[in-house]
Amino acid sequence: MDICVVGLGKLGLPLAVQFALKGHRVRGADINQHTVDLVTQGNEPFPGEAHLDVLLPQVVKLGNLVATTQTAEAVASSEVVVVVVPLTVDDDANPDFTAMDAATSAVGRGLNSGTLVSFETTLPIGTTRNRLTPLLAEKSGLKPGTDFFVTFSPERILTGRVFSDLRRYPKLVGGIDTVSESRGIEFYRSVLDFDERDDLPKPNGVWEMGSSEAAEFAKLAETTYRDVNIGLANQFAKHADKIGVDFYKIIEACNSQPYSHIHQPGIAVGGHCIPIYPRLYLTGDPHATIVIAARETNLGMPEYAIRRLEDVYGSLRGATVAVLGVSYRGGVKEHAFSGAFPLIKALEARGANVAVHDPLYSESEIRRFGWIPYPIGEQVDVAIIQANHDGYRTMPIPCSLLLDGRNLLPDSSSPAVLRIGSRNQQTTGICRA
Repeated sequence: MDICVVGLGKLGLPLAVQFALKGHRVRGADINQHTVDLVTQGNEPFPGEAHLDVLLPQVVKLGNLVATTQTAEAVASSEVVVVVVPLTVDDDANPDFTAMDAATSAVGRGLNSGTLVSFETTLPIGTTRNRLTPLLAEKSGLKPGTDFFVTFSPERILTGRVFSDLRRYPKLVGGIDTVSESRGIEFYRSVLDFDERDDLPKPNGVWEMGSSEAAEFAKLAETTYRDVNIGLANQFAKHADKIGVDFYKIIEACNSQPYSHIHQPGIAVGGHCIPIYPRLYLTGDPHATIVIAARETNLGMPEYAIRRLEDVYGSLRGATVAVLGVSYRGGVKEHAFSGAFPLIKALEARGANVAVHDPLYSESEIRRFGWIPYPIGEQVDVAIIQANHDGYRTMPIPCSLLLDGRNLLPDSSSPAVLRIGSRNQQTTGICRA
């Protein structure tokens, strides 16, 4: 097939490579000329995606993948168009459709009769049918469901492990009508392979959802579930702090039977997904009180962590504090909605002298955020593990008190380690993370 992938970001580019590996002719379209130039040369535009550095030059050399900034032209030469353009959001995680509308309009201008368009970007429920499909029809002059076909098939992958996740998780497909859904199922079966899994209620593979709304709902529900569960864990952890019990022992006990799946509490919830997708869900169900409460709880965790520090350490005014981790999670160079930002803001508001470290970010990159880099091994008053990078398990951080915001360190690491949900009032000695 001739396939166009619109958006060559951290999810779109590996997806384009996957299609090319199956022997199809793929055109990758992106508005960033630098990204297009790198892909054309067979060079990955971003580090850290497993196997991409090997597979990308392979499919480019074979001629199975080419890149362009001319989206409409690429669409015009394709039988299937897969859109993986980010849905941008404002600081409050409210959706901004500017980029998505622009990409969809470009797709519409190049759309030919018989083409299948599949949206993979996570969207509020109803967006595929009520916003994007009419835009395609307007720009193309074609009739949806007759002249062209539209599905929603959410990405269910994590950056860093896209190729393995594509095999592991069922591919959900929902169409604006039965013909569109059928076309979508046929397409994804031809471009993906799946691992066998005995834990699923039916064979792993492409699963039909019945409608684009159902597929959109499934993506938002699975992510909102995580946010709610984390919010519940954080609420439990705060109560454990209040009454002086170890919540991690409680989690271990509760999860020893199959009906409890309590998540880990933590200093922050960040990234492109968990903090944002519940807000997208709330655009259609604004009175979902459980979702709202969990989001508020999770948003408040950086501030709560600082208050816990003050309970144990005392005033942070004038204290030197090392924040460990710019990334929103360990092992990934990505800072979207990272807890580092509200954490540092709260520390600075209290008059602390903040220095920041992350093994994935250079000192110059940290300075561009407006922060002072922390040299590992330098004495500080307080250290805070904000991202669970593996290196922090053994990295020497001389300090009087260390807040392990990710439960990364073993219980025996130091008597001066403070955890959310595991009260520890001891503040003497040197912490070594």
